Amino acid sequence: MDKLLQRYYNQIDNANLDFVRYPQATIRWEARLNAILGARGVGKTTLLFQHIKIADQRDTSLVVYADDIYFSRHTLMDLAEQFYRGGGKYLYVDEIHKYVNWSTEIKNIYDQIPGLNIVYTGSSILDLEKGGADLSRRQLKNYMYGMSFREWLHMVKGIVVPELSLEQILAGEITFPYAQHRPLPLFKEYLMSGYYPFCLEINYLERLNAVVDQSIEADIPQYAGLSVGVMRKLKLLMQIISQITPFKPNYSDLARDLSVNRADLKDYIYYLEKTGLIQSLLAPDKGLNLLAKVEKIYLDNTNLMYALSGGQVDKGNLRETFFFNQMKVRNSVTASDVSDFQIGDCTFEVGGKKKGQKQIAGVGKGYIVKDDIEYAHDNIIPLWAFGLNY
Repeated sequence: MDKLLQRYYNQIDNANLDFVRYPQATIRWEARLNAILGARGVGKTTLLFQHIKIADQRDTSLVVYADDIYFSRHTLMDLAEQFYRGGGKYLYVDEIHKYVNWSTEIKNIYDQIPGLNIVYTGSSILDLEKGGADLSRRQLKNYMYGMSFREWLHMVKGIVVPELSLEQILAGEITFPYAQHRPLPLFKEYLMSGYYPFCLEINYLERLNAVVDQSIEADIPQYAGLSVGVMRKLKLLMQIISQITPFKPNYSDLARDLSVNRADLKDYIYYLEKTGLIQSLLAPDKGLNLLAKVEKIYLDNTNLMYALSGGQVDKGNLRETFFFNQMKVRNSVTASDVSDFQIGDCTFEVGGKKKGQKQIAGVGKGYIVKDDIEYAHDNIIPLWAFGLNY
């Protein structure tokens, strides 16, 4: 265990607090058991070390990695008991899905060591949700998404813009330092390379492709036991989604094009969404219909579009992908009966700067979301402003 502690102290002492992601303020860290789930690369590990520093818990905390060689001879329970006896209070386990029977051991630690708080993270949401069912009454489940446009402005450009509620955005109460910076070129840069915190590293899009490959070739097979041939079809499916504007699923035609049966195709779409690679837009809730129809499917974020397409992306698809991606974090977003999106009693039509009002004529709370404009006026809101919501 000494080696685990030494590695932990080295990492915590080098943790940087210059920029802290949004979940830091929303997670109820005082709970005895927290799960932090999110796609690969969104910054879950960094979040743990930053929290320990912020909460001043360095000497009563320990962060371990579930695939550490230590666990070839020891169990999580062994570690938890030894750590607690030595005065430990907060145990953080990163990438917990890499540990066999993790949910059973976390449950036992929770029940048998009531003085120990546990936080675990994982990128394989498929496996974590499956195992986490046993912990549902014990844990708080937190989902972590990639960086908003607002967060990217802060971390990469040093431009601090306040978080805005949807109501503030719709009212045109958009705070931005226009005198020093113009939002549109910054927004275009973010769309290509700003969603994941490792965006400052060289060969970013190549690294992002590697994240996609790991999700498809490691996370999904671990959960579903699929063949290598299926993995190639999942990658092809993502490329198809990125190129069609917007992608409205015709399962029969798509299953034929991919040479898979219709039932399997729906499973594949489910796997891709749970690993954070795509996002499904559902039809508006029609009362007792619990199985809402999927109206459109998008890649999860605009950076994935650039990574998979080699830089050639459809603008209409790009705009809608951004709006859905940013809005779903704080809001319940569905398809609209009259336009592109619905949030509560508000409907949104997304387009370029020449987009007119025809689509939402007669709608009580209808908004035109325009790309390539800087300022809001009346019911017209710049697309980039929706990236200030978290």
